[in-house]
Amino acid sequence: MFIIEWWNSLAMAAQVFYCIAIPATLVLLIQTVLMFLGLGDDADGIEDADLDGMLDDVDVPDAGEGVFGEDMVSEAADAFGLDGLRIFTIRGLVAFFVVFGWVGAAMQSADVSLWITVPVAAVCGFAMMVVLALLLRAVMKLRSDGNTDNRNAVGTAGKVHLTVPPRRSGEGKVHVMLQGAYVERGAVTDSEEAIPTGCEIVVVGVSGQTDLVVKRK
Repeated sequence: MFIIEWWNSLAMAAQVFYCIAIPATLVLLIQTVLMFLGLGDDADGIEDADLDGMLDDVDVPDAGEGVFGEDMVSEAADAFGLDGLRIFTIRGLVAFFVVFGWVGAAMQSADVSLWITVPVAAVCGFAMMVVLALLLRAVMKLRSDGNTDNRNAVGTAGKVHLTVPPRRSGEGKVHVMLQGAYVERGAVTDSEEAIPTGCEIVVVGVSGQTDLVVKRK
């Protein structure tokens, strides 16, 4: 009875936010329990075979055809640590709705205007998606680094993701097949010219613990 009276006392906007927050929180709790039970890895194929994969089939203009070249976009993203993030996953969307719903409900309870509540809640939700993506990328990197040996990539072909500077003057990024998985690795080259984004490469060696030595294919 008390719950019904409390619910009826809420404004329509607050009820909507609660209807978003409560189911999303339950889904998040289920995901967390499954992860701790060791069942989350199988679900990752669905949860993290994310909307990025769905968007791959959409024909969008190449970044290099716009005002900013593809290299500039990639380097800017890498500078802020956002390069390669998988933000729009099902797991990320659940986190968005959890934060969006609870922040919105809290602001409505404080009688904040709806025109302020919605954008603030949306920004908080998106920030949570980015934080979650960063955490998941760190976990996956630790898992990958612990289970793979970069020396097994020697002789394999791949593609440059972020320009590889010449004469080992800096580090680029490449995508290669390593132990059956398509992974991203840091790369250097002994070539006199930089290897730009999109070029096909061959791994010819390993530098240190993390970098691959590559050359144009």
